[in-house]
Amino acid sequence: MRLTTKGRFAVTAMIDLALRETHGPVTLAGISQRQKISLSYLEQLFGKLRRFNIVESTRGPGGGYTLARKSDEISVADIIVAVDEPLDATQCGGKGNCHSDEDNQGRCMTHDLWSNLNSKMVEYLSSVSLRDLVQQQEGRGIVIHDMRQKKVRGDGFKTDKPAPIIAVKKEITPKRPLINSVFNLAQQS
Repeated sequence: MRLTTKGRFAVTAMIDLALRETHGPVTLAGISQRQKISLSYLEQLFGKLRRFNIVESTRGPGGGYTLARKSDEISVADIIVAVDEPLDATQCGGKGNCHSDEDNQGRCMTHDLWSNLNSKMVEYLSSVSLRDLVQQQEGRGIVIHDMRQKKVRGDGFKTDKPAPIIAVKKEITPKRPLINSVFNLAQQS
């Protein structure tokens, strides 16, 4: 039994999103570039995460994805289940018909062992929040770059200047999201 790339990529992408969302919506292209995950694969995963109310999308310039709930309210199990990742160590899908579809005699001798493992895995993954994983990354000294370009005037012409590098610390309060649509502007007033 092992977690497939679908579950691993979904959790990795969600950590990336949670680390960066204080700067506003995070693009899938940015996650794709940083985490080396196919953009089309991320689009599929985030479609599923959106349907499970784990992320929200913002369209248009400055758009991207943000968390739909607080990071401490999203468990690793929520993410894995949302992307259709099976958490089952049994060979029968938990049905108890390991050797035969016809009767209960088809149950293998280790069925209960693997069923108990399933329960422990779900229990553990439900106890780990996205916030826990973000704090773990922050503890490792992960530096977050705001990849947006700022326009700076100088000598009568505009130049692109990269935004300053910002290290995420626990003491820093989150910045207000960028107002990137008329709807967000109305909500901020």
